[in-house]
Amino acid sequence: MTTRLDFSPDAAPPFRLTALAAFYIALIAILALIPVYARLSGDSFVLILFSRVLILAIGAVSLNLIMGYGGMVSFGHAAYLGIGGYAVGILAKEGIASGLVQWPAAIAASALFALAVGALSLRTRGVYFIMITLAFAQMIYFVAIGLDRYGGDDGLTIYQRSQFGGVIDLNDKTQFYYLCFALLLGSNYLVSRLINSRFGLAIRGARSNDRRMRAIGFPTFRYRLVAFVIAGALCGLAGALLANHTNFISPAMMHWTRSGDLIVMVVLGGLGSLFGPLIGAATFLLLEEALSRVTQYPDLILGPALLLVAIYLHGGIAGLLGGRGRG
Repeated sequence: MTTRLDFSPDAAPPFRLTALAAFYIALIAILALIPVYARLSGDSFVLILFSRVLILAIGAVSLNLIMGYGGMVSFGHAAYLGIGGYAVGILAKEGIASGLVQWPAAIAASALFALAVGALSLRTRGVYFIMITLAFAQMIYFVAIGLDRYGGDDGLTIYQRSQFGGVIDLNDKTQFYYLCFALLLGSNYLVSRLINSRFGLAIRGARSNDRRMRAIGFPTFRYRLVAFVIAGALCGLAGALLANHTNFISPAMMHWTRSGDLIVMVVLGGLGSLFGPLIGAATFLLLEEALSRVTQYPDLILGPALLLVAIYLHGGIAGLLGGRGRG
């Protein structure tokens, strides 16, 4: 008896307005109206907070591509946040303020580093893969500490945000927010197209049974490496946004604990769900902010809560709302 594997994009289930889809639409609508609320209420902090949510959600989306759909648990994913941020900061320090130079440099540098990391780490599996990605991230972390010209361990202040010839003014909080919002939607759309293409189905097939996929002729190493590079490039874009958001970069951007935060966001929102990373990033950061206002030790509450989610909600919040969204 033979098993036929259907890798046609038509194999993806048709979209239906489920409860989860309705929640996604409502979430997008709420996010689109955040600047309106901020202007009417006079509360500019909410705009700053949700800009950070959108930026880190892009980083979580990139991680979800390889971890949620490809089964590659990278514990050094924040390295690409740092590389993207440092590309912007270093070029700004050297007098190059054009975003048309800074942002492509951030994406390219992150993609090249992901290519090097992936070429070595993807030859391993399980805990060895996790440890190699962590080792590379710590290596680039200590390189950043040694960059005395660019602040070293103290970090580097960015005095001028990326310039786009007057088309977009990143100093305007509303314009910056909507740029982050548009890039998040674009990132989600890109990931959706990828995972529902033959490429994405091959990635998911390799996660389920890599040996069988190789036996029927799929070069799974190359597929996984391409996905790894795309994820690194997307996270580098998030790093460029984060540098402009905070006007500051430091080695802490790429510390292993930041990688852990990204993993938590993906798992909390829903591993392998399209909008799970956004839900996870919003929940994680809003809970962190709320708890920090009532206690000096928010992690004592946040930690056990996340542990309970990991134990009892295997599909994350997206799973609780109606299953694993497949874009």
